[in-house]
Amino acid sequence: MKKIKTLFAATTFVLSLASCGGSDLDVAPSGVLTEEQVSNSENVDALIIAAYSYLGNDHYTAPNFLWPTGNLRAGDAHKGGNGPGDIFAYHALSLYQPIVPDMESFPPDLIDLNNKKWTRNYTGISRANSALAVIANAPDAIENSAEKQSELRFIRSVFYFDLKIHHKHIPWIDETMTQDQILTATNRELSDQELWDKIAADFEFAAGNLPQTQDDVGRASALSAKAYLAKTLLYQAYEQNELHQVININKDKLVKVVNLIDEIEQADVYGLFDDYANNFLFETENGKESVFAIQRSLNDGSPDGRGSWPSALNAPMAGGFGCCGFHVPTENFVNAFKTDQQGLPLFDSFNDFNYDMTTDSVDPRLDHTVAMEGKPFKYDENLIHGGDSWSRAPGIYGNFTAMKDLEHPDCSCRGENGPFPIFSLNTPLIRYADVLLWKAEALIELDRYDEALPIINRIRERAKQSTDKLHNASIYNIGAYISFDSKEQAREALRFERRLELGLEGHRFFDLVRWGIAKETIDKYLAIEAVRKPYLVDAVFTKGKHEYLPIPNQQMILSGGSYTQNPGY
Repeated sequence: MKKIKTLFAATTFVLSLASCGGSDLDVAPSGVLTEEQVSNSENVDALIIAAYSYLGNDHYTAPNFLWPTGNLRAGDAHKGGNGPGDIFAYHALSLYQPIVPDMESFPPDLIDLNNKKWTRNYTGISRANSALAVIANAPDAIENSAEKQSELRFIRSVFYFDLKIHHKHIPWIDETMTQDQILTATNRELSDQELWDKIAADFEFAAGNLPQTQDDVGRASALSAKAYLAKTLLYQAYEQNELHQVININKDKLVKVVNLIDEIEQADVYGLFDDYANNFLFETENGKESVFAIQRSLNDGSPDGRGSWPSALNAPMAGGFGCCGFHVPTENFVNAFKTDQQGLPLFDSFNDFNYDMTTDSVDPRLDHTVAMEGKPFKYDENLIHGGDSWSRAPGIYGNFTAMKDLEHPDCSCRGENGPFPIFSLNTPLIRYADVLLWKAEALIELDRYDEALPIINRIRERAKQSTDKLHNASIYNIGAYISFDSKEQAREALRFERRLELGLEGHRFFDLVRWGIAKETIDKYLAIEAVRKPYLVDAVFTKGKHEYLPIPNQQMILSGGSYTQNPGY
């Protein structure tokens, strides 16, 4: 099923381009391959798969499923676990003001999540660049060299995109640079927009040189490259100043986004699952809605597998799991699914009071996303969420459980490392529903909101039909929008829809920053959630600072003064 993972699970090639003089040293080093040895199609393909594999070589200390930076900072989830000191760095992300460049100073974990994520991203980029250099130096020896370059440039900019949305100003390193150039590179050599241009160029090259679809599950295709290009251009369209304020929305970029997604739709390769649930089940992964996903695997020949290590702490404390109760949905997030008599969101009043499952009607996507007391976990009516007994610190964080990144405890996809459950459940990076909502967003900002209306309603209609697996007493009521009377109304509907459709998938905070509304949204969230969850009383989001993470202190030191720190840190 996951052929790409079996091709090259754990091996990495080390390229040694230097030679040593002297009779004692004139021996080929053991375990090292020269550039000449890997300069053939088969070995270059192994290098490509080594780059792919690094997407799944993440961990809860440096996850590519962005629940800490995308959900905790957005007000959609609490850290969870056993109180603030249990991985304090996550606590810092939830409170904003404790975030510092040197996260290694955080007791008691001494884990610099910020630097580990930075390092892992650049390791992935290095793998791609090393393979690109091999191809560039021996193009005649490599079959389909443009296609192989395309895959590598695609993977490289998946890592760069992640770095960009987290840090904004990053050094660009590619295969053409000498060691001296790499060592003296700065993170301000390219402007904010020029960095986006570099990332977009990689995805554009891939879109132009890859086949429309791939036989191997998990490989990038022309269509997945177009999707990433559309996402890049959408982010780039919201032009920011140095304090991260949106100062212009580039209409030309938005037109390109619409055109790219038109091409993706016309290819008729992707589609929405009939049931929303199928996006988050092992048995239906890599289906028609998966545009690009991290291919998770267990027992693949690597020491620890490429399973769902980013979610290793997120399972409940009971129900057949045992540890560790992280990633707890907030009351604010749960309340957002409540609907009015027409089945539409309660835009202004959703958070006035907490959801009552006996009286409040909700969008059915709530029960696909959040498990709560008295309701089934992962569609099993014999596995009912036990409330506080399922939580590690319910008095601090509540007892909700986020479900999308978890599977049933009896799933054949389950593995374990001590008390931590690990699944070979894929991590979707782009779903087709996300792509459609990008198009709707671009159309709204282009003042073509009437064209966005049927796209949003299509997503909502799918949600309405997604109740077959839900066996509980919730009151479901979801309706379509009849019309949008203004651009502002359409924008509000789109932004709310993204929160509901993509809830707890790691996108929310980056949406808020892209739109330039992080400060006001988070302040409104904190005003009420801090009363419900007093640990948040010290949370302060500083505009012009907390939209991005700092450049890690260790990287500032290693740069020898070449890097410039982000504002406010």
